[in-house]
Amino acid sequence: MNNSHKTKLEACCKSLHLPGIKAYYEELSRVAEQETMRYEEYLLELLLRECEVRYNNRIARLLRESRLPLEKNLHNFELKRLPYKLQHQVKALLEGSFVERSENVLAFGNPGSGKTHLLSAIGGELIHQNRRVFYTTCSLLVEELLRAKRELELKRVLKRFSRFEVLIIDDFGYVKQEREEMEVLFTLMNYRYERGSIMIASNLPFSKWEVIFKDPMITAAAIDRLVHHSVILEMNIPSYRMEEAKKVKKGGRLTYDSN
Repeated sequence: MNNSHKTKLEACCKSLHLPGIKAYYEELSRVAEQETMRYEEYLLELLLRECEVRYNNRIARLLRESRLPLEKNLHNFELKRLPYKLQHQVKALLEGSFVERSENVLAFGNPGSGKTHLLSAIGGELIHQNRRVFYTTCSLLVEELLRAKRELELKRVLKRFSRFEVLIIDDFGYVKQEREEMEVLFTLMNYRYERGSIMIASNLPFSKWEVIFKDPMITAAAIDRLVHHSVILEMNIPSYRMEEAKKVKKGGRLTYDSN
């Protein structure tokens, strides 16, 4: 291909937003010549590369947008630590069909049981299925909602969150909030009801949620909306951090004894 044709081809790729074809057409041209590929085979391979590049770029964009702690992924989560029933639930959630049904996922357990890691890992896998996910802590979320309410922008912020198919709220109830702050949180939950999935990680069982919402009526209404379409993950397992600390401590004693 002469320089004139090459310049025109790359200009067309830029104009038509075809980064995959622009990146790989020369390499694939050489392969096509060596393997005497037919025109349609060459074209198919180019289009497959274009699809691959677009997919990778989209996933990278969704991951940045999600604000997920990317170090907490499925590859380094010890699924075997979970009871069999819980493993089965997690595998079903990883298929992603609960998102299509706007079901919620509520993970309860003691600190260190892996709730945040698990929900983040599920969120990452959903993104690789081309789903929009957003991660935040309860305190940061409430702070943003309350600020939006004071600036008369709450409706706009609620609509922005509605663009995400899954909203992950970590440390739910971990920090005690004032009543006004909890009211905006309930407003969000009510707005998303049957419109989008919420995934919550909390150390507090439902019986203690009145501490969060300050009012028994609001507490009951919040629980009712969350539980109506939901999967509950009861992570009553030993703390992962405590287990790791014990291993390190035990290893240290063994090293000392051996000397």
